[in-house]
Amino acid sequence: MKKFYAISGMTCDSCKATIYQNLMELHEVESVEIDREKGEAIISMTSKIEISTLQNTLPSKFHISEKVFDNNTSEDDSILESGKNEKTKFQQLKPLLLILTYISIASLLMNYNNWNPNEAMLDFMGLFYIVFSFFKMLDLKGFPESFKMYDPLAKRLPIYGKVYPFIETGLGLMLLMRFEVKIALIITLFVLGTTTIGVTKTLIDKKSIICACLGTVLKLPMTEATFIENIIMIVMAISMLINNAYV
Repeated sequence: MKKFYAISGMTCDSCKATIYQNLMELHEVESVEIDREKGEAIISMTSKIEISTLQNTLPSKFHISEKVFDNNTSEDDSILESGKNEKTKFQQLKPLLLILTYISIASLLMNYNNWNPNEAMLDFMGLFYIVFSFFKMLDLKGFPESFKMYDPLAKRLPIYGKVYPFIETGLGLMLLMRFEVKIALIITLFVLGTTTIGVTKTLIDKKSIICACLGTVLKLPMTEATFIENIIMIVMAISMLINNAYV
């Protein structure tokens, strides 16, 4: 079932991320859609949750109440309208697919004259980190809140989420400049391996959350695409480490 609620106290995307994370921790909650500008939330749940339970799960600065509809608008009408506005999976993932396509083309063109697949892979990985870290840098305050929703290390060590965009930038520069490539590849296995564990658990649990891979600016859903992009990077790193292709 879907229920509509009014939420006051949201002043930024970080507030939105906090509310989202806290509500998703409730066992009965399947998904949460939040509109910060309107101060509204649509919660899909397996069974009805008391307002007091919802309120207790949120920090005291936020107040949640069930939305009251007028005589001309019913809850069913709002649910129907919400369904009409939902994007297809392809539409939701279009920004990610475009970015990966551009990165792939750029890495191929950078090695066009003297083709070397290993060099092309290093350039792909370097550009991947630089571009993805750029989007995370656009909201350094909101990103950690979104990231810790699924990354196991960020959940336990908040500082990790705060420095993660800078880690990605550093790795990107190391790979593009061919500086200590082996170290960069090993760190890649650690950071992306950790994230992939969290992504896999989220997909298995069928939790509907926003992926922080492109920060909080582009609202991408957590899907198999997130898992696949991480696996591609991990496979590249393992392949080059095994074959000493970075030498």
